[in-house]
Amino acid sequence: MAGELFATNTRPVAPPVSGGGKLTLFLLALVIVVIAEAIGNVSIPVGAGKIVLLPLLWALLLGGALGLMSPRLPAPLRLSGALQNAAGAYLQPALLIFIAKLGLLVGGSLPKILASGWALAFQEFGHFFGTMVFGLPVALLLGIKREAIGATFSVGREPSLAIIGERYGMDSPEGRGVLAEYLTGTVFGAVFIALLAGLITSLGIFNPLALAMGAGVGSGSMMAAASGAIAAQQTPEVAKDVATFAAASNLVTTTIGTYFTLFLSLPFTIWAYGKLEPILGRNRPDAAHPAAADPQAPAHQSAHEEVRIGLGETVLAWILIGAYGLIGNWLTYGIVPDAQVVAGMAIIIGTVLAGWGLYLLLGRRLPAVL
Repeated sequence: MAGELFATNTRPVAPPVSGGGKLTLFLLALVIVVIAEAIGNVSIPVGAGKIVLLPLLWALLLGGALGLMSPRLPAPLRLSGALQNAAGAYLQPALLIFIAKLGLLVGGSLPKILASGWALAFQEFGHFFGTMVFGLPVALLLGIKREAIGATFSVGREPSLAIIGERYGMDSPEGRGVLAEYLTGTVFGAVFIALLAGLITSLGIFNPLALAMGAGVGSGSMMAAASGAIAAQQTPEVAKDVATFAAASNLVTTTIGTYFTLFLSLPFTIWAYGKLEPILGRNRPDAAHPAAADPQAPAHQSAHEEVRIGLGETVLAWILIGAYGLIGNWLTYGIVPDAQVVAGMAIIIGTVLAGWGLYLLLGRRLPAVL
């Protein structure tokens, strides 16, 4: 089943991008990283709480602005469609660095997770039912097709991008769905969850520690915003417990939750889509099959073409992305990339290389994310 679930889709392959074009792509990415990290974390007071905007948001906005302005920029700064497709191709191996970091976090944090009790583990069922059981039917009623799978199988953070990117590719309907969820959560998530958490807390219906568990949705900025809004309405002693439970909850979601969504949420959402779409879906052509909208359209018509990158280029990309991470930590947190820090990043990249080797050795039957 795993081999079938994670089999590679066949998509039109784009002509190779020149080395100079890829160099431009990585240089622009470095500039965006430096600017975003230089801006750093920005806290906005909201009543008794606060909303924390992370460098991720600034990088997202800068990248979006660069893409929109690209046709009017000088040639060296212009991001052609081919380069943007290449950026999408590099996204999947880049996310594996984040997944390796999560794996190291799982091993080091197992005692803390086990000590947190079963209540924190059961929150994953809440995330699952909240996104798929409620989100998928609403998406289908709105006329959304296979994009609904990517958008509703999880809370749509970085591990979700990696899982969907490997299974379908980011240019697929499912990829666009999870990316839309990710962007929405990044731009509006912290604001929304802070206001919601503050409102629910003020009603006095739930135990504040239960609300703290619910604040850990797998996003640092959302967790900080929600737990801050909850803690602001508690005594100092309870406020400390709120922060502790929210952090433990977030840890469980970003670690164990990754495997939960990989092996339970995604397969079940795919099954549920097949059952519910004929009943709830509106008569809109499926984006995965554009020929359904135009009988004259080619059977394999696609707005995007897949860009394939070789193993050597992928390894170089991992090294560059690791270096960008060190630069970001230096600018935002003042962590100088000394020998120990560089060794830590080397362990993460080495883990990625070993995992990728196992992925190829097993004939791609199990996902590289695993």
